[in-house]
Amino acid sequence: MLPHHLGPPSTPRTPHGLTALTLLLTLPLLLTLLTALLPGVGNSAQAAERLLAPLPLDRLYDNTAVSDDATPEKADFDGLGASLSAQDLKAAGWTPGGALTVQGARLTWPNSAPGSPDNVRAAGQSVWLGGTGDALAFLVAGTDGDGVTGSGTVSYADGSLSSYRLTAPDWRTGPLATKAVALPHVNTPDGQLAEKARLYVVTVPVAAGRQVVSVQLPYAPALHVFSVAVRPVAADWTGSWATATSGYQAVGPWTDRTLRLVVHTSVGGPRVRLRFDNTFAGAPVRIGRATVAVQDSGAAARGGPVPVTFGGASAAVLPAGTQAYSDPLAFQVPADANLLVSFHLPGTVSAVPVHRLAVQRSYVSEPGDHSADGPATAYTSTITNWPLLTGVDVGGGPGSVVMLGDSITDGDRSTVGANRRWPDVLATRLLAQSAVPRYGVLNQGVSANRVLSDRYPGDGVSADLGGVSALNRLDRDVLAQTSVRTAVVFQGINDLLSGASADEVVAGLRQLADRAHERGLRVLAATLLPCGGVAGCTAAVEAERAEVNAYIRDASVFDGVLDFDAALRDPAQPTRMRPEYDSGDHLHPGDAGLAELAESVDLALL
Repeated sequence: MLPHHLGPPSTPRTPHGLTALTLLLTLPLLLTLLTALLPGVGNSAQAAERLLAPLPLDRLYDNTAVSDDATPEKADFDGLGASLSAQDLKAAGWTPGGALTVQGARLTWPNSAPGSPDNVRAAGQSVWLGGTGDALAFLVAGTDGDGVTGSGTVSYADGSLSSYRLTAPDWRTGPLATKAVALPHVNTPDGQLAEKARLYVVTVPVAAGRQVVSVQLPYAPALHVFSVAVRPVAADWTGSWATATSGYQAVGPWTDRTLRLVVHTSVGGPRVRLRFDNTFAGAPVRIGRATVAVQDSGAAARGGPVPVTFGGASAAVLPAGTQAYSDPLAFQVPADANLLVSFHLPGTVSAVPVHRLAVQRSYVSEPGDHSADGPATAYTSTITNWPLLTGVDVGGGPGSVVMLGDSITDGDRSTVGANRRWPDVLATRLLAQSAVPRYGVLNQGVSANRVLSDRYPGDGVSADLGGVSALNRLDRDVLAQTSVRTAVVFQGINDLLSGASADEVVAGLRQLADRAHERGLRVLAATLLPCGGVAGCTAAVEAERAEVNAYIRDASVFDGVLDFDAALRDPAQPTRMRPEYDSGDHLHPGDAGLAELAESVDLALL
């Protein structure tokens, strides 16, 4: 089923209902009219034609955003003489003509020298594109001091059209939590300013299965477009394991070390690919070599680790804010099993994007590339987080279910190394039945995470690794995940405990559901568990929790409800968890409680 906002395909016709012959005969007249009526885009037929005939984006560049630090006057991004620093971009790994993969879309940074046109001010231009997928990805920024919003049109090979709405946050004041990259300076003719310059990747849905041929940009000249691409659908892949980047943490530093991370699959398959993310980073990171193996025990591999490649090369460089997928590898991935993903960091790494709460021990080697080692000898120290690695996909399969949650979904207070998080138990249930597809289960829980507000600020090294808000991470952690079919939202108690009202939490949950529905996903919501006994869980908070749960149970915005509150609350004291399910802190279930959550899920809802 198509996302509801796209509607059914229109009858294959040219725009405005004109036949091809009529359009051909009237094109000179249209050009003349456009020339007369749109003086802001030029005073020639050639300028008007630029609005009608789809052209590659680089042929439409009409603004210069990037300057050399020595000659800042040669660029004027915002109409006030300010610009991006070419040196800062280079330091971030964003080089002219370089590939940038963000949210699963492969974009290209403009192949322009500093001081040369490198972006388009959106004014209704028609941009040539090709490909099928689930979204268009725009690399954008606004320059009017606030977010810039406009509507445009996607054209398909069958003659049909769909509309979209795009918002570009401001390059100097937009949220750091959702930026693709932040640069440390702004260039001006009067000197360099030490303030963050931001660039964003924003996706909008397209009709699945239809060949995109062009996109008409919005009319919003303060909205600047640097690159645009169709994000392909991962039709032959199912997400088996994933984790969310919860922040950017100081480490080591690690110099010439190999990390061997232990991850637990949900479903298996005959092929594998890995995903690495340099989210929130300000500098590139180099992966020298990477391998995958089935775990024997500890850091020891069962059989020899198998190397993966990246675009045919053994190494990969991830510019700041981007990701890298390994090439497909023929490798039999077992279901419900531990893998060892090993990767060598040949340079010095002092900070990395991490998922803080792995509830799993992983390993760091002595100096050298030990990614191909079968024995555990070189791996002499342990870590309890997951740096850089964010996904393991397997070939084939029916797609995946994504769990968007906080510490309860993350597995806080569950047994370390035992894979007893409730999504793990749910994945085992799915494997043992045949009534519904055996979906992959992707755990995107982040301990301390909130629906509404950021714990991690979204930029720079920080000791707070509670992640950006669910609203700010939805695009990356749900919508861009491999082959996602259904999203389960189980969050809100941290918001209430930090002072948010039930109305505010409900509004956030509704927004999450609406945005996921726009992408064609099913959305399930889980009721919030009781927190009686926790310091700060007052009668007022309990009343707000009850109000949120009443909304979840009754709201038509969700496609189904998982009543986790009913599954775990104590009948004798409904504001508390049953003692046998309580980990002891009165907020997080222990292993038995997490298993009960998974057992309470009606699989047919997935």
